[in-house]
Amino acid sequence: MPSFDLLPGAEQSPVILHVPHSAREIPAEVRAQIVLDDSALERELDHIVDAHTAELADEAAGRAHLMPWRFVNRLSRLVVDPERFPDGREEMLAVGMGAVYTQTTHREALRPADTDPEPLIARYFRPYARAMTEAVAQRLAATGRAVIIDVHSYPGEPLPYELHGDGFRPPVCLGTDPFHTPPELQAAAREAFASWEVGLDSPFSGTYVPLEVYGRDPRVSALMVEIRRDTYMTEPGGPAGPGLHGLAGALAALVDALV
Repeated sequence: MPSFDLLPGAEQSPVILHVPHSAREIPAEVRAQIVLDDSALERELDHIVDAHTAELADEAAGRAHLMPWRFVNRLSRLVVDPERFPDGREEMLAVGMGAVYTQTTHREALRPADTDPEPLIARYFRPYARAMTEAVAQRLAATGRAVIIDVHSYPGEPLPYELHGDGFRPPVCLGTDPFHTPPELQAAAREAFASWEVGLDSPFSGTYVPLEVYGRDPRVSALMVEIRRDTYMTEPGGPAGPGLHGLAGALAALVDALV
């Protein structure tokens, strides 16, 4: 099983729907490093996985007038989290959740605290980053710009690992970057999701941009769309409900506005 997929869209589309946290799959050799028993691991996945976001992106892509590209992580973020900084810049290191997690959402042991992250970063993180960098380069070459829409979800109630869990938890949270999220991208997202209350950078902020262009190339714009899970599914880890389709339509409308 590949660790990620780049699913083609229209050649003239600059949009990449990035889905980094939707999967539950953990390779056997990585599972062996995790100290949770099987039932505890399933509970942790229920809490940490952005469930159904790959389906949300798939439906939105199919409903958009010009199909966007999709970059989808096929492995759990408990293998590596491709959105973390792989070095000391990452604030989530404070709770054992850098690129390689050593703690769970409830601040319990996931791996031994002295786990060397480098083998997993080399095997999974860097190939993912290279492939995403190349996907962005392809959109720049084809269209002169690239727009990354980072598709996430988050729980209705804060979990112990959250550094900013006491903030506003709107149905739709837009995560922004001061360099890569221009006002017109924010405005397009607010209009597309106008049927829901939309907040900015709370409880989660920032958005994914490949490090090679991060803070350097203004042709690359990016926005994180964080959807509160009770708007479309049963928490934690339950099935999707009809709310998923309305959100997919809104995401498709955002894609259309960007092209």
